Amino acid sequence: MWPELRELFVRDLGKLIAELEAYPDDASVWRVRGDIVNPAGTLALHLIGNLSQFVGADLGGVAFVRDREAEFARRDVPRAELIAGLREVSARVVAALDGLDAARLDEVSARQLPGFPEGMTTRYFLIHLYGHLNWHLGQVDYHRRML
Repeated sequence: MWPELRELFVRDLGKLIAELEAYPDDASVWRVRGDIVNPAGTLALHLIGNLSQFVGADLGGVAFVRDREAEFARRDVPRAELIAGLREVSARVVAALDGLDAARLDEVSARQLPGFPEGMTTRYFLIHLYGHLNWHLGQVDYHRRML
């Protein structure tokens, strides 16, 4: 129902996949350096969990049990597995956004979270989630370039 946002999510999840593919090997996706403690692999796992929960499950109705702690604790997941997860979450985002009607965007979000405005709408939360994706996409780009 929101084709522009759908296009942006697909585009930038594709950019994240391209960033992971641009690393020279699987091990470099997991390297930490200096104060950078969340390598690209961690950020990819986190975005998979975040979008699977808040878009795929909450809006799309796809069953998903999130383990946020594991997103930050797991290491050495092969790039192929990360990329497969990102492709899957991209498809979930597309299905969820295509299934939304315009009225639902302006409804109060079923998930109210600390630090967000009381009565935030689904539209507001989706814009936040897109910004969150881009924040981490930039971090992955920086991480790859600094290695």
